[in-house]
Amino acid sequence: MELGIYVHIPFCIKKCSYCDFISYPNEYEKQEVYINKVINEIEENKQLLQSNEITTVYFGGGTPSSIKPELIEKVVKKIFECGKIEKSKEIEITIEVNPGTVNKDNLQVYKNCGINRLSIGLQSGKDEILKKIGRIHKYEQFLNTYNWAIESGFENINVDLMLGLPKQTILDLRDSLEKVTSLRPKPTHISVYSLIIEEGTELEKKISKGQIFLPDEDEERNQYHYAKNFLELKGYKHYEISNFAKRGFESKHNLNCWEQMQYIGFGLAAHSYINGIRYSNTCNLNEYLSKQSKTIKTIEEKQKQEDMEKEYMLLGLRKLEGISINKFKEKFGENPIYLFRIELEKLVKENLIEVDLDRIKLTNKGLDFANLVWEEFI
Repeated sequence: MELGIYVHIPFCIKKCSYCDFISYPNEYEKQEVYINKVINEIEENKQLLQSNEITTVYFGGGTPSSIKPELIEKVVKKIFECGKIEKSKEIEITIEVNPGTVNKDNLQVYKNCGINRLSIGLQSGKDEILKKIGRIHKYEQFLNTYNWAIESGFENINVDLMLGLPKQTILDLRDSLEKVTSLRPKPTHISVYSLIIEEGTELEKKISKGQIFLPDEDEERNQYHYAKNFLELKGYKHYEISNFAKRGFESKHNLNCWEQMQYIGFGLAAHSYINGIRYSNTCNLNEYLSKQSKTIKTIEEKQKQEDMEKEYMLLGLRKLEGISINKFKEKFGENPIYLFRIELEKLVKENLIEVDLDRIKLTNKGLDFANLVWEEFI
């Protein structure tokens, strides 16, 4: 069976004001010990990696580009050493990079070791907005990073943007979209995420004190549809709630997750999904570094078929093309139209989904209220 790999790098230079991910600013003295632990974890799962076909690898964080590039290279080599990877197929290997944390030499190391996809965290083309959300870079640094990536030979590059940011207007968003789509060559993939306010973050505290104000829901919705229309007119395919791609450059790693395929996570707080079981590694860095790999894992969920069916619906309805009824039948031996007749009837009446001969998918209204759709399958 196909298997994806996720590697979590929990280090960063400075924690963004909206971030609640498991990350540790300025603890770089631990990075080599940490990477050795990740490599041990990969070796301990060699049998699983050998018995499945690895199709994607994704380095996330934190900020993976903030540690020595040679350590990333070391992990990639270990994956190729331990994993079943068909040489005739070029698997998708992605690393998240932030402007201000890489130079051309670093990017060349990534390219030479087999990484073939970059995801660059721009978030906004406006320096004043970047400052408000605690990003360490300016737009000019993003431009340098992008140009170095092209010079290093990367042909598959995603750029992350955000909407609903403090004091962000449609004009600000348009400026960012125009800047990104004017790059030459154009990015192959653009992600547009809504800002989510997480409890306990620096940004949440400032909002609660009235120090920072966000666009209201209607404004954020207008920004989303503006971005959607803008990018589609520029030739990008809107294939998932927050993701747009040139044809053939959709993120394989994310698509596999949304299609409920197996993946294994290595590193602090990394999650895995194997044979219907979800488990996660400890979120405590010292515990991760000091204990044996078997003792740092916690089973989060053992799914029954009913659980898998509901989750398949929830994940599949993230995709703009929705769920294939025939594929559902092949996977589970049941018809989703009958199995979820009550939920689907309700959602169709509310004009949140539409059903045709082989597809169940979100309507335009459903894009705005996707959370209400997903709640039906939780």
